[in-house]
Amino acid sequence: MAEIINLRQARKHKARAEKEVRAQENRIAFGRTKAEKNLSRAERDLAQSRLDQHKRDDNEKP
Repeated sequence: MAEIINLRQARKHKARAEKEVRAQENRIAFGRTKAEKNLSRAERDLAQSRLDQHKRDDNEKP
């Protein structure tokens, strides 16, 4: 036979698990120092500028 479960408790358990996942994501995103944020921003900007330098200009003829 199938196991009998309480749907109310199952929904609450699922909601708690989803809330914990969101909390963990927020800890990662917002729980950093200003120096860490600046470093991440600088690394992202450097990577973007390197990518932009390798782009081809479609207006040029080969």
